Amino acid sequence: MRKTPALLSVAALTTLALAGCSPFGGSGASSCDRAEGADPTLPDLVQVDGALDEAPQVDMRSPFHVDETAYADVEVGDGPAIATMDQAGVLDMTLYDGTTGEMIIGTSYSGDLSSVGALSQWTTQFPGLEDALECATEGSRVIAALAEDDVAPEARQTYAQAGFPQEGSIVAVVDVRKVYPAAASGTLQYNDGFGLPSVVRDPDGRPGIVVPDAPAPEELVVQTLIKGDGEKLTADDTPLVHYTGVLWDEKTVFDSSWENGSPVPFPLEDVIEGFTKGLVGQTIGSQVMIVVPPELGYGDEGQGTIPGGATLVFVVDILGVQDAPTP
Repeated sequence: MRKTPALLSVAALTTLALAGCSPFGGSGASSCDRAEGADPTLPDLVQVDGALDEAPQVDMRSPFHVDETAYADVEVGDGPAIATMDQAGVLDMTLYDGTTGEMIIGTSYSGDLSSVGALSQWTTQFPGLEDALECATEGSRVIAALAEDDVAPEARQTYAQAGFPQEGSIVAVVDVRKVYPAAASGTLQYNDGFGLPSVVRDPDGRPGIVVPDAPAPEELVVQTLIKGDGEKLTADDTPLVHYTGVLWDEKTVFDSSWENGSPVPFPLEDVIEGFTKGLVGQTIGSQVMIVVPPELGYGDEGQGTIPGGATLVFVVDILGVQDAPTP
């Protein structure tokens, strides 16, 4: 939806500027009981001190080895919870070699909350984090003792130059700095849908769009499907959204953040006019359908897989507003 030809997706992070989530229809995981799965002995074996906005001070007994991944909460925050690894947010993390007890690599702890991405990017490299972070809340600090098999060989190779051990257990101290919901949540709205696309939703909130066999509207159409209770977006905001885009005539999906695996930040001053007009004034937490005529989209020339003269249909879940990068 940008004016430039580049595809919009969350870039794969190459450093541990970690990203870190809430189910459709809610902002947390109220049914979770982290205490039930936690290891109460872990804080005695791995002692963690320091403020949550600073790199931790860790004193651990070494060599440290676990046959199965274990976790424990050092601090428990009161923010939204991680309920699915497809949620987005920001983590700070420091990794330690279980054999030597030495720090291997970590984030900058700069307070920058703008490096947002799906938590699944990191559970691919460190599968043990999925259990360790499930139901963890924003503002928490978590110890995760990762068994050897819960660290992917690709991760050991990627960080080998940083001294990452090629075998053995890893200890991670994870600060859950920011958690975004997984999908829109709020109050379903009634709209007159005659001649317009209809939207169905999977249990996780993922929308499906059914375009009717009818002429496309000539004017911009904006319908709020779910009304969130957050603040209103302004033209200067960079909302973090999940979206699906469909070509009216072809009735095919041309782009989807759901399929790409991660929500996307969209600076509203840098997207097509119809997308901006459809989102400005909408509230965080909402799901919005926008039907964009060609003159407010990509015009007669089109772009990439979007043909000239195309009417576009977007369904957009507004998950939050991305913070500006820290200077």
